[in-house]
Amino acid sequence: MSSASSSARRIAATVLAAGAVVGAAALPAAAQDRDHRQHPRVEISRVQADSPGRDDHSNRSLNAEWVEITNTTRDAINLRGWTLRDDDGNRYRFDNVRINSHATLRIHTGTGHNTRSDLFQNRHEYIWGNRGDTATLRDERGRVVDTETWGRR
Repeated sequence: MSSASSSARRIAATVLAAGAVVGAAALPAAAQDRDHRQHPRVEISRVQADSPGRDDHSNRSLNAEWVEITNTTRDAINLRGWTLRDDDGNRYRFDNVRINSHATLRIHTGTGHNTRSDLFQNRHEYIWGNRGDTATLRDERGRVVDTETWGRR
């Protein structure tokens, strides 16, 4: 075996080993970036689909049915044009609503006066399926931000 061929093999092995080390170091950073992108900035944090007690269509019962969304960032976010929708196509469109940093908004089905922490859809019928449904939150461009599914449809 010639010394030139042996040197070429050693160089190739060194280059491959260096590439493997660089690739292994970059993998955790790439995985962390992917996980960060998949975690929504605003998320559906809780759903109370089945209001406690009897479903008597009273405003109290309707308002005990709600969806909470939480801003997981350090910045306030304007939800103007965002929507919250169920599987049957019932849609709530956010007006000029800001959700503060790490704050949670509760969107009730019935009627009431909007506050910083509670919004009302002003509906007279239940929206969220007790046995199963999906809540989908979309941004102003119609992109899915988060979904929450429960039970069976």
